[in-house]
Amino acid sequence: MATASRCTVLVVEDEMLIRMFAADCLQENGFIVLEAADAAEALKILDAHDDVDVLFTDVNMPGPMDGIALVGLMHGRRPELGLIITSGRGAPDLADLPGTSLYLAKPYLPQQLAAAVERQTLH
Repeated sequence: MATASRCTVLVVEDEMLIRMFAADCLQENGFIVLEAADAAEALKILDAHDDVDVLFTDVNMPGPMDGIALVGLMHGRRPELGLIITSGRGAPDLADLPGTSLYLAKPYLPQQLAAAVERQTLH
């Protein structure tokens, strides 16, 4: 996996201000950040960028695929991808999260997000 200064993170969040906050937090900590508003957009980005190291996604998003389904799909396609899921509506059933996925509750502090991404770059 990449170090923070070379690690690419895809932030998937339908709430624009929350997505911008997460992206800013990660960029300030030396991560390269890509952004998507929903799972469909995230899949297009992931198909086009094999350099994404960590997927950070919200659980609840518009469209047919939520964040749990997205991390499950990506774990199958790219098992080396670090996976972090977040929600402000309570923790998902951790049994639903694949592999070494992490859960980060909203609201989170910038340093909590950066630490979670750093942890996933080391798995």
